[in-house]
Amino acid sequence: MKRTPRISLKQWFQGASRKAVWITAACVALGVTLVSCGTLSRPIMAPPSIPGSTFAGSKSCADCHAEITRDFPTATHARLKAQGKNAENIGCESCHGPGSKHIETGGAANTILNPRKSPETCFQCHMEVRAKFNLPHTHPVLQGRVSCVDCHNPHKGDATKGGGTSLMSPNDTCFQCHMAQKGPFVFHHEALRDGCTACHDPHGTINPRMLLQRNASLCLKCHFQMQLPSASTAIQTGQVTIGDQNHTSRLANGTCWSAGCHEAVHGSQVSQHLRY
Repeated sequence: MKRTPRISLKQWFQGASRKAVWITAACVALGVTLVSCGTLSRPIMAPPSIPGSTFAGSKSCADCHAEITRDFPTATHARLKAQGKNAENIGCESCHGPGSKHIETGGAANTILNPRKSPETCFQCHMEVRAKFNLPHTHPVLQGRVSCVDCHNPHKGDATKGGGTSLMSPNDTCFQCHMAQKGPFVFHHEALRDGCTACHDPHGTINPRMLLQRNASLCLKCHFQMQLPSASTAIQTGQVTIGDQNHTSRLANGTCWSAGCHEAVHGSQVSQHLRY
C-alpha cells in the first residue's frame, strides 16, 4: 500500500497560490475577450423602406440630380459609401429610401424620404444626436422648426457648414439665425475665435441656452488665474483672482453672466470687460 507523500504547509500555500494565479489569469483573459467582442460589435442599420418601392441604384439619381451626384464625392458622407458591387443598391437610397416609385412617378416628393422634412433619416446613423434632442434645452429639430440640413451639408463638402475652402466660418452657420450675437462689436469675446461650440452644444444639453456648463465653471475653463504673492497664500485664503481682481465673493453671487458683471458675453460696444 502506497502512502500519500506529506507536504508542508509552505508547499501547500505555494501550490494554492499558483492555482489562484492561473485562475485569475484565465478570468482576466475571458473578461478581456468578452469586452473586446462587445466593443467590436456595431449596430447594423437597415436602409429606410418605402412601401411598394424597390432599390433602383444611385446611377438612376444622376438622370435628374446631376449637380448633387457630381458634387457628392467631395462630401463627408461620401467616405461612408460602399464601393463596387456593394454600392449598386445602396448609395443615395441608404438615406432617401428605395427610389423606384420616385422614378416611376417622375419625381413625386412623397415617394422618397427627405431629411429636410424629417430628421429621423439622419437619426438612423446619428443615434447619439437623437438622444441629445431629448434633453431639456435643444434646437427645435423634433418640432420641425429647424432641420439638420440648416446646419449640415449632406451632399457637398464638409458635413458642418463653414470651414475648409468655404467662405463661411463655422460661426456663420449659427449666425444665420442668431444675428444679434454676430455683432459687429467694438470689444469681441475672444472665445468666439474657438467657435460657438466652445460654450454651446448645438444639439442639446441639460443647461439653459444649450451651455456646456450651467455656472461659472464654464468661464473658469479659460479665465482662471491665481495672481497672488505665493501659492501658499492662495491655499490659505482660498482666494480666486481673475484679471488682477479678487473674484472670491463675486462668484458666490451667481454665474458670471447673470450676476450683473459680464452680461455682454458675445461682445460689447463700450466695455472691454463685456460688462454691458
